[in-house]
Amino acid sequence: MSRAAVPGLPSRHPIGGLLPALYADDDFAQRFTGGLDTVLAPVFSTLDSLPAYLDPRVAPLDFVAWLASWVGASDDAEWPAELRREAVVCAVELHRWRGTRRGLVERLRLTTGVNADVVGDGGAVWSRTADTELPPGPSGEIVVRVWPGRDPHVDEGRVREVVRSLCPAHVSCRVEILPGPPAGEGS
Repeated sequence: MSRAAVPGLPSRHPIGGLLPALYADDDFAQRFTGGLDTVLAPVFSTLDSLPAYLDPRVAPLDFVAWLASWVGASDDAEWPAELRREAVVCAVELHRWRGTRRGLVERLRLTTGVNADVVGDGGAVWSRTADTELPPGPSGEIVVRVWPGRDPHVDEGRVREVVRSLCPAHVSCRVEILPGPPAGEGS
């Protein structure tokens, strides 16, 4: 619903009552300011409700899309409303974990509804001692294993798209779709 056209919305601050006493009984002045009240009532209502508009859990859905752009959240108009809201609520935390196993697993869970496990470290090596040779480098490949989560079906194309968008360019990422959780894992 457009917030600019709410039929019959009364103004909380009618202008006619603020006019000097000279215009209190002037029919034209009261009708003119009444027309302005009709135009301004949705503006006042929106401003009075501003905290709710900035909370993605209760904001109108078109504002949720706008809030998603503020925090760089994923927003897909085809997602259910609750998922779109959750993506905005979780966006800052997901940015904090970007580039980590946890970040990839959480993003996959949120945006595709799958459970995931990441194996491999993507080729990171380090040493505790300065000026020493680094240990031999790992393969540089990570394996992302996914299995059904909130939905019984895994959208393989969407999963690969999310993994490709989150894996660093120098890292080879392989996706394995499993029918259920790996041995020793809960669902």
